[in-house]
Amino acid sequence: MTIVRGAVITMDPDRRIIDDGAVLITDDTIAAVGTFAEIRTAHPDAAVVGGPGDLVAPGYINGHQHLTGDRLIQSSIPDDLAPGEAIFTWVVPVHAEHTGDDDELSATLTLAESLRNGMTTTFEAGTVAHPDRVAKAAETIGARLTVGTWGWDVEQGPFAGPVDEVLDRQRRALDLVTGPLVSSWVSLVGHDLMSDELVVAATELARERGVAMTFHLSPSTSDTESYRARTNQAPLVHLDGLGVLGPHLAIGHGVHIDDAEVEILLRTQTAVVSCPWAYLRLGQGISHRFRHLDLWKRGGRVALGCDAENAGDMVDGIRTAALFAGLAKERDLDPTVFGAHDAFELLTIKGAEALGIADRVGSIEVGKQADLVVHDRTRVEWIPPSPDPVLQLVWGSDGRSVRDVWVAGARVVADAEVVNVDVPALLESAIAAGQGLRTRSGIPNARRW
Repeated sequence: MTIVRGAVITMDPDRRIIDDGAVLITDDTIAAVGTFAEIRTAHPDAAVVGGPGDLVAPGYINGHQHLTGDRLIQSSIPDDLAPGEAIFTWVVPVHAEHTGDDDELSATLTLAESLRNGMTTTFEAGTVAHPDRVAKAAETIGARLTVGTWGWDVEQGPFAGPVDEVLDRQRRALDLVTGPLVSSWVSLVGHDLMSDELVVAATELARERGVAMTFHLSPSTSDTESYRARTNQAPLVHLDGLGVLGPHLAIGHGVHIDDAEVEILLRTQTAVVSCPWAYLRLGQGISHRFRHLDLWKRGGRVALGCDAENAGDMVDGIRTAALFAGLAKERDLDPTVFGAHDAFELLTIKGAEALGIADRVGSIEVGKQADLVVHDRTRVEWIPPSPDPVLQLVWGSDGRSVRDVWVAGARVVADAEVVNVDVPALLESAIAAGQGLRTRSGIPNARRW
């Protein structure tokens, strides 16, 4: 047994914050939540981690993260490219050259950064060539992961193929569940890069296997334009007609959607994962549209994601939550519409609800999995501490103040160091792997100055 001590942001239905609180971990589960005095008296022999000045929160949830492709060339793709050029001139050629070793190394590094910043649960966005190696990375480092694999039936592209071949690859990925932390879902690339036949068949597979599903849609205006040219309908109107939307589905992005599409998302209870840093880096118009705010206002299912290391770059849920809150206030010039507490809900319990895992994670409640994050409030950005720790956490801090992290009761970050992997020892391997990908794919070593 372990007692984790600090001010506890429970995110329970009453949104209790327990000053000088404690969480008792037994095996992989939260066994008790209360004041430190109560928990310590009941369990005098349990080990104690933390102190009254620390801040304890539920593990953060990343609903859309590319674990391969970008990491080994991170923050290398110029940020002033024409729309679409970053994907098809840089990212796709790099993905085509990924080996299994590349996938495992890339996923290890991204998940290490995720854990170090308090993101205990990651939903992979579906662009993995070797999902078994990515699953291995998650199991080694101790991260909670839902992984997918490539799914598209375009004429050209890495790992593209006919519908039957794509579905076979999806089935193999779904069979990868090897432990309590790693699961899989049906994942298509999406956009207008999937035939009606494929998306219908993939949906049937997801429903048959009782798993969730994801694909990308409408981060920019191009999907709307291509769907209207092909079907004379907006993307979500067309997909709704195919019967593929529903609570099993998490759509990545959904930035450029119209009123009818908002209504469809609400009616079908389809989730949307917002990755605001990516839209700003790529100049995709989030500040002009931001329909995610409309979905949230009306009780839609919304989660947050960090996307990729060349589209948002840093894997930090606190930064993402703050940006989402700022965009919400800015859209209607109304600071009262949304705030830090709302954004923190999206990063924790509301994100968990949107992604169908709130029965296990997202809040600090007895019986749930012991996924916990401890922020060190002796760091200078926390001095002096605010009477409202959520306000200070979202607006005045970020993932760098995370000191300790538990996933399913196992301490995976201790004293600000990743426990199960020697991350600095991977530096030379990462440099060599990144250069190998550049050479094989033909992308340049670009530098403006």
